[in-house]
Amino acid sequence: MSKEIFNTKGEKLGEITLNETVFGVEPNLHVMHLALRRQLNNARQGSACAKTRAEVSGGGKKPWKQKGTGRARAGSLRSPLFAGGGVIFGPKPRSYAFNMPQKARQLALKSALSAKSEQMVVVKDFSTISEPKTKLMVSALKSLNVSGKTLIIADLKADENKFLELSARNIPSVKLILPANLNVKDLLEADFVVITESAVNDITERLK
Repeated sequence: MSKEIFNTKGEKLGEITLNETVFGVEPNLHVMHLALRRQLNNARQGSACAKTRAEVSGGGKKPWKQKGTGRARAGSLRSPLFAGGGVIFGPKPRSYAFNMPQKARQLALKSALSAKSEQMVVVKDFSTISEPKTKLMVSALKSLNVSGKTLIIADLKADENKFLELSARNIPSVKLILPANLNVKDLLEADFVVITESAVNDITERLK
């Protein structure tokens, strides 16, 4: 499949052939769902913690004698039955992370890229953004007919894109990522994906 290449003024510069095995596969919903769950789970802190009756302070003395008071027998005021007592089966710090085979992760990325191929805009580079101005970035997105949540995949350290990050960071609906940081969550959340020609080649080389 081929895509038109534009500059940031919306002018057509030519065409690029996208690798069918990366950008044209049948999206596998189950694998994409697993990859998304893995990404969200791996980002969880898992630091919730409640103290058991063994860990709360106090409660060393038997609160009242065993017999004769008419009350239920009690050995500690830090029992889960009392206010200030421990928590039964409360949360403890844990990891929610789980792994996926590398081939399954690659399939998830290919599926997400293929699912977004219609909303994908390929640009040569961002060299026309010659100074760090948000106005220039807004103008470029308008020229490319891109709106809503926009994911920009580009090498931010390349000379031709050196003002891209500074120009885009004040736009709430725009997210920038490096080709190496491509992930299923960002792809699925985006309404449009703007990707540079060099990023297409990087991703193809990594996933084909």
